[in-house]
Formats: sequence, structure tokens, C-alpha cells
Amino acid sequence: AAKLYYSAGDPDYLKVVLLCEVLGATTLPFTATAGVPEDKPEKEQQLFLVLASGEQILSTSAICKYICRECADNYLVGATPDEQALTDQWLNWEATQLRFAVQKYALGVEDSEVKASLSKLEAHLTQQKACIVKEKLSLADVVIWCTLYILLAPEGGLLGASRQNFPLMNKWFTNLAQRGQFRTAVQKATNSAGFVAVRDFILRKTGQATSKLPQSVDEVAKLGDPNAKEVQAEVHTPDAVTPAEIQAAKAVWTQGPASVTQPTKKDHPILPIPGKRNILVTSALPYVNNVPHLGNIIGCVLSGDVFARYCRLRNYNTLYICGTDEYGTATETKALEEGLTPQEICRKYFDIHSHVYDWFNINFDYFGRTSTPQQTEIAQDIFLRLHERDFICKESVDQLNCQQCDRFLADRFVEGICPICGYEEARGDQCDKCGKLINAIELKSPRCKICSSEPQVKTSKHLFLDLKKLQPTVTEWFHEASTEGHWSSNSQVITSAWLRDGLKPRCITRDLKWGTMVPLDGYTNKVFYVWFDAPIGYLSITACYTEHWEQWWKNPKEVQLYQFMAKDNVPFHTVVFPCSLLGAEDNYTLLNHISATEYLNYEDGKFSKSRGVGVFGNDAEDTGIPADIYRFYLCYIRPETQDTAFSWSDFAVKNNTELLNNLGNFINRVLVFLKNYFHSTVPEMSPTEDDFQLVARVTKELQGYTGCLEKVKIRDGLKHILNISRLGNGHIQGSEPWSLIKGSSEDIARAGSLMGTYANIVCLLSVMLNPYMPQVSQQIQEQLQAPPTCNVLLESFVPFIPPGHKIGEPRPLFSKIDDSFAGRLREKFGGIQRVSNPDASPGQAHHKK
Repeated sequence: AAKLYYSAGDPDYLKVVLLCEVLGATTLPFTATAGVPEDKPEKEQQLFLVLASGEQILSTSAICKYICRECADNYLVGATPDEQALTDQWLNWEATQLRFAVQKYALGVEDSEVKASLSKLEAHLTQQKACIVKEKLSLADVVIWCTLYILLAPEGGLLGASRQNFPLMNKWFTNLAQRGQFRTAVQKATNSAGFVAVRDFILRKTGQATSKLPQSVDEVAKLGDPNAKEVQAEVHTPDAVTPAEIQAAKAVWTQGPASVTQPTKKDHPILPIPGKRNILVTSALPYVNNVPHLGNIIGCVLSGDVFARYCRLRNYNTLYICGTDEYGTATETKALEEGLTPQEICRKYFDIHSHVYDWFNINFDYFGRTSTPQQTEIAQDIFLRLHERDFICKESVDQLNCQQCDRFLADRFVEGICPICGYEEARGDQCDKCGKLINAIELKSPRCKICSSEPQVKTSKHLFLDLKKLQPTVTEWFHEASTEGHWSSNSQVITSAWLRDGLKPRCITRDLKWGTMVPLDGYTNKVFYVWFDAPIGYLSITACYTEHWEQWWKNPKEVQLYQFMAKDNVPFHTVVFPCSLLGAEDNYTLLNHISATEYLNYEDGKFSKSRGVGVFGNDAEDTGIPADIYRFYLCYIRPETQDTAFSWSDFAVKNNTELLNNLGNFINRVLVFLKNYFHSTVPEMSPTEDDFQLVARVTKELQGYTGCLEKVKIRDGLKHILNISRLGNGHIQGSEPWSLIKGSSEDIARAGSLMGTYANIVCLLSVMLNPYMPQVSQQIQEQLQAPPTCNVLLESFVPFIPPGHKIGEPRPLFSKIDDSFAGRLREKFGGIQRVSNPDASPGQAHHKK
């Protein structure tokens, strides 16, 4: 049975309990356990469901939909396609905007976002009679009500009297709160503690002490009171620094950059250096037969690029390899569709991929392709070594044969109805809807993709990799690698499930012409299956980069391998590919660390090139929005623990708040102040104890940043950058240099000292931003005229900008994205799935600020 892990007071758990109450479920489709499993760190508490298969569901909305499906009740998710789409839109809005706005408000950090969110809901309810989607309750009502509970709870919601500013929303919430099902759910989910339990859970989850944060409506109200400095300071500075940390930061600052390691120059070919930290980074090889969308980009190449850039800034000896996966059925299918040869298709789409990645500033050390002589040589060698060691077996396989086309149909030449979920356009190897791997002959009502006729089952001889025989070896490797390395939780769960269920021989040949030929008598008319052949592309692409490729790929003691991909690629990188390399017994470098994302959706649905839904690589360039803004937002919403969604309204909000008003505002105001009042010259610095406390807090954020990226927590690393600019903005507001500059000579000197400190924070931000926003990083350094020696990431905040340093010309880094512009982009890329959108709102034109 499925197992639900929860914490009392968690608003997400309240959603599940309330849903079960509304459904009136007498038998639940899961067993509930308080706390987290032994192998999950306590600090990572969150609601999640583990299915009997071992698969984890981390998205609360996905858990709720699973419960509805298991309880055979689709009414709450929508009785019609339009209702389902609108419900999904509101669920996405809650997951990507509302919950974070509410959490910030609960912590006393931000109130503008929650006001904007509540205004959106208020405006929507003017068009509705009783509930969000329709007149009767929907899943959107259940989920959003629970998220708003901490603000509107009858027994002490933090919004207090301000709820009267949203009368329709307040009426909606109150009417539901009076229902018995809602009252019962609150009692059950909070152990009868109600509002207090939810408040305390949010404080615990964010790592705040309940004594330091608002405990009541009155304390929240004080946040806007300039006389309530103690409450405000405690709320905005939850991570206080110790005297020892301040002294350590002061010592590093005083010593300066004299003894700092210089940035390492990158000379090609990059080869491992004995005794150094040698980092080999790969991202999943994109299929050459399509244009990558934003989900593809964050799922592999952008994530790999952020990490590789970080490693270079740490002076790790780093090689980042990727390329197009060019062999197999997908390429043959695309060639048939476009009336080209497979070689022509590969050339065409290789150029498209290269251009897209260049525009996104993906800094590969080498971007190659798999249709090369090196691929043939290395793949055939691995196969022959496996064959010599008796890890290859032969079997006759029933396959679909199209009599009209006179050929056996490889998996992707067949479509039909999924035998598991009933999806009508399932492929012959995997269902895109449920994600399950299937065999083509299992499809119901199969049809040939070439001529649409119904194929017949015939027998063909094929070769199999004997995974069953290799299971003890790969299991031992998995336990060691996943313990010693940084493996995303989904990669551990997926791999464990494959191994637990028992490995079986897996077919590695196909009846195709376009691929790596099988070097075995009786099988030379076949090619290797893509999931045996494609991962070997990492090796062959490296071999195209340097003839000394074996120094990277047959050097496990000196090389650490990091691989980036989406979760659907995990078993082939953690089971099938390692089995191939282990079985070949040739001292291959094996995976040490893996970062697998969940899925990035688009607005309320999935990306679809055929339906015109979503932003694809070439589309992003046409919007006129710089690549670094996309990079920032994709990293900000990177689906590290659960599915997330690209939302144009949220994209605009994050650009305008985090980049324009926070990061860009801090950098621009510092540089402009230096230009206007100090002739673009950094003054003498005499930091006070208060300044060194700021330096220590910046150091702490820097260490949090490096700690996150060492563990490949890319999304969390970005938050530390934004925290530093927030610290800078807060310190400027408290120090008021604009007043000091009008005072005595001592005041003017004090203003100058502050600006020197701030200029060094700007310099540090430019370096920390490089992995995420390389162009913006370069622009900041050009405006600051920062020395090249600053481009190294250290464990402490070191001042690289000395007194007397001349800065360049300050310019705004970011442009505002108005609601109207975001709305037009949402409409442009909405395809045929467009329905009434809760994110739509009036706005103004896109303009520079």
C-alpha cells in the first residue's frame, strides 16, 4: 500500500486530510505515518507519498489528484475538460505564487506579494457565485483554502482586520470554514491545535525560532511601524552571526586579497591533474530530432552549466561534455517526416541545438555528436568485452512487423493505446502520460507511424544485456556511490525500485539501419538500441575532444563524475549504463554524483511543439528578453524535489521583485552613488563593528551558497545571492548615506567607507552570479571595473576593490516586465490549450526602468 509521510500542522497535510473529508472516503488509499523515514534527514521534512512501486510523489497537488483517482472521484478535479484545465491553472498558481507569498507574509518579510495574490483571487471571485472553479466545491477550493488558513483562520489568522479589504475572498473562506468537513479536517491535521500548530510548523520548516518571529496579528502589524525596530530587525535578520564569526570575517577582510589563490586559466585540452580535484560534468544528450524546450534546458544542459561554472570558479579542474544523441528510431522517424536522410536531419538539428545553447550561454568545453567513428569504436569494444565475459545472451523476440512497409517496426515507429493507463498515443517503448516502460507488442490497437496500418507480430532474433547476472555487482556499486556521493532523492528512489524488483535481461539491439552496427556474426544487419548506445556517447564525444579521453573515462581514482538529467533518464544512467561499464571490466570511471530534476510544466499543462504550447529554445530568443533572465527564472523554479511550472505572470513578478527591485536596485544605487558623490572613485574604508557584522553575515550567505552548490542544490544556492543583496539594501536603508553625505567631514568619510564596503559586496555578487547569469555578471564587472583576480569563489568574503579604485559607467541591469507584456507572451505560447486564466491581469507596456 502507498505510505503518506506527514507532519502535524503542515498546511500541505491539511489539504490531504480535508480532501479525504470532502470525498467522504471511508477507506483511504494510503497509510499515514507522522515524521519522515530514517533515511530522510529531519530538516527536509515535507509531505510526500511513497507508492507501492517505490515511486515518490512530492507535489501536494499530484498527491491530491492521486487520492481523487484512487477514490474514483473525478468531480473535484473537474467534470469537463474546461473545468479540469481551470482547476489545474489555480493549483499551479497556488503552488508557484500563493504559497510563497503567504509564507513570506507569515515570516514578516514581505507583504506586497500576498496583497497582489489576494487581490487576484478577490477579482476572480467577483465572477463566481460560490467557489473558485464552479458553483460546487473543487480541488482548487480545498488547496487554496488550506494555504490561506494561516492568514484567515477564525481563531487568529495573521491577516487580522486587513481581511476586510478582500470581502469576497473573506466571505468565501468563512463560508467554507463553517462546514463540518473543514472544521473536522483542521482538528485532525493539527491535533486540535488549529492556527498555532500551522504557525509553528511554518516557523520550524524555515528554521526560525518561534521567539524571534511574529506570534500574533499585533506583532505582524508592527512590521510596518518604523518605531518597532526590534521586531523589524529580528524578522529581517533571523540568521544572526556570533562574535567568533564576526572576528573571523574581520580577520579575512583586514588581510585582503594578497594571499588569495589566483583564478586558473583554462587551456585546452583539459586533462585530469593528479592530486587535484578533477570534475567531469555531463548533461543528458538531447535527441537531435527536435528543438529543446525550457524544461529540457533546465533539466540537463543549464543545470550542468551552472555547476560547471561554479566548479571553475572554485579552481577545480573541470571538463563539461555534452552533445546530440543522433542514432536510433527517433532520427529515422524524423527523417521520414521531413523527407530527408538521417544524416541530413542530424546536421540540421545539430545546428539548431548548438545555436539554442549558445544563446542561453551554455559554456560546454566540448559539444559533440554521437554519429562518429569514435562512437562506433568505443561502443563495439564495450559490447565485445561484455560478450567475452558472458554478459550477452540471445533470445527470439516477438516484434511488430508492418507488411505494407516490409520492415520490423522499432519502438518509436509504433503508437497505440497504453496497456497501463489507456493513453491513446503511447509510444512503443514508453508511455509519455504515465511514464511506464512498455514493450511495443503490449500496446492495444497498435499502428505503424509510417503508413498507419496495423502491424502483425513476428519473431526476430536479438541480443540482450544480462542485467540479472550483473545485479549483485551493480547493487554493491549503487549502495557505495549513493552513500558517498550526492544523489538527488528521486534518483535513489528510482534506482532502488529497479533493483528491488529484480533486474532482467534487456534487449540492446534493434532492426534499424541508422545506428552503431552490431559486430557479431548473424547480427550485423542490426544496430545497438539507443539506451545501450547513447550513454556511451559521453565517452565518444570526449574522444572527439581529445585523443587522451581515457584519462577521464578510465581513471576512477582521480576523477569525480557528475551527471545531470531529468528523472525519466535515471534508470539508464544508474542501472543500464553502469552495468555495461562494470561488465566490460576495463576500469571505467563510474557515476559518483547525479542530479535528476522532476518535470517542468508550462503554465497549466505540458510543453507541446505540435500544439504550439510552451516556450522552445528558438522562441525564447524571439521574445526579446535576455537569456540571463530565463536562466535566472529557470534556476529559481528548478524542479529539484517536485514538479514545477513555468508561469509568465510569476516570471514577471520574479524579474520585477528579485532582479529589478532587489538585486539590480542594490547594485545600481551603490555605483550611481559612487559616481555622483565620489567622482567614481572608491573612498577610504574604515569599517565599524556594525559594518563587520554585515561582512560576517555576507560571509555566512557565501558559505551557504558554496555549501548548496557543492551538494548540487542549484535552486537553493541562488537564494543566497538574493539574500546578500537584500542585506545590502537593508544596510543602506539603515545607514542612510544620502544623509551622511550632506553632513560633516566625518559624516562624509563615513558615507565613503560604507560605499567602499558596498562596492566590494557588489564585486562578490558579480562572481556568485556568474554560474547563473554570466552576461549580467560580466556587465557588473565592467561597470565596476573589477580586477580579473576577483573571479574565484572563496570560503570567506574578501575585498577585491581597494580605496582609490576607479569604477566604470553605471547602467541599469534589468528592465521591468509589465503584466500586459507577460499576458501577450502567455497568449502567444498558449497554443490550443488556452482557457480562462487566473493569472491574467491588466498592465502596462514593457519598458526600461
